[in-house]
Amino acid sequence: MPLSIAPQGTKVEVKKICAEDRVQKHLGELGILPGAHITVLSSGGGNVILKVKEGRLCIDGGLASRITVAPVC
Repeated sequence: MPLSIAPQGTKVEVKKICAEDRVQKHLGELGILPGAHITVLSSGGGNVILKVKEGRLCIDGGLASRITVAPVC
């Protein structure tokens, strides 16, 4: 499912990022790369707020829709 529709409070694993190489590299530097576990804190107002490792990160809804994730059991 796209990250943009992941329910609030859900821990997910990043499966795929469909973006330009420079964007993928930047997201990887922030801790968002395939195999990473992140938590969706909020997804209202077009932006998605994530917990990545020990920090918080806000990304645009358009970019979030290009990140494929799966729930972590």
